[in-house]
Parts: sequence; C-alpha cells; structure tokens
Amino acid sequence: MLIRAYEPRDDQAVQDLFVRVNRALAPPGQEAAFDAYVARSLQEEMGRIAAYYRPAAGRGFWVATDPAGRLRGFFGLEPAGADAAELRRMYVAPEARRQGIARVMLAEAERLCLAAGLSRLVLSTSELQQPALALYRAAGYRQVQEEVADAASNKTIGGGIRRFHFEKHLAAEVPAPDQADICTGGFRSAGSGQT
Repeated sequence: MLIRAYEPRDDQAVQDLFVRVNRALAPPGQEAAFDAYVARSLQEEMGRIAAYYRPAAGRGFWVATDPAGRLRGFFGLEPAGADAAELRRMYVAPEARRQGIARVMLAEAERLCLAAGLSRLVLSTSELQQPALALYRAAGYRQVQEEVADAASNKTIGGGIRRFHFEKHLAAEVPAPDQADICTGGFRSAGSGQT
C-alpha cells in the first residue's frame, strides 16, 4: 500500500468511495437524509477537493492505494486553530477493511501534523461508526465532547445522530512511516522508499 498526496486523477474514485460508504451508513428510514448529506458534501467539499484541501501547513488530502493503483482509503486535514489540524474524511473501502489501513493512515496524519509544527490532532465521528470510535480510543484519542447533531452541514448529517469529538496531543515519538511499514505488513508513505 502507498499513502500519497491526492491528485486530480483521484477525483472519481474518491467520490465513488465517499458515496458508497455514506450510503452504507444510512440507518433505516434515514436514506433520504443521507442522500441529501452526500449531495451537499459533494457540492461543498468532496467534489472540489483540490480547492477545499489546497495544500498548506496543516491542510491537504491523501489517498491510500494498493500496488495496482486502486483506491483503498483516504483522509484529509484542515486547520483547527494555531496548533492543531482536524482529521477529516478518513474512510477505508469496505472490501479493504481489517487490514490495518486506517491505523496507518491515522499514524501518517499524526506524522504530517508534527512535520507541520502542529501539536494536536482533533476529529469527530458519529455513533454509526463504531469501528472508527474503537480505533481512535485505542490510538490514544481523548473524547472531549459529545453532542447530538441536529443541523446538517458538509461535516455532519444532522438528524439527531450522536457525534463524538476527540483530540490527541501529539508527541515527537509518533512512528515514522518506515517504522509503521514494518508493523503493518507493507504499507509505505510516498517517498519513504520502503514497502
């Protein structure tokens, strides 16, 4: 696996995975609300990644691909204060789950934050994403807020779904991608030179 910076050629695959994952998350009876959320997110964010996640300190979008170049996951970072970035849109393709991809992408996001001089990574996820909640807790993220999201935006479906907000103070000992490669069986970050 390779984690690399997003390129415009990734647009369709990223959008397709975003739509597929979010449609699968829709609880019975909320399909229409999820379709509206997906449409809004595509219009405001996921359909314009190059503009929305324009690379800068604490901002960007990355994809995880397999050796055949197929998209297996992605994540974004955007500024969240002077010392923090917010982890956004971390998704793994359903057929590629339980292979360590999310752990490696999370470690890479932390490394990117540290490289940009940031000391915190914040994120939020919903009650519908129990594996994500378990991952963040296991990775040392501390829950700082819980809310019921009523209003929809490009960041949340709204609809009374419970959201959990987390943060982690990053330490300089976050494993570099090369070290993570050894632990996760063949993942590498663009430019790491190892598989």
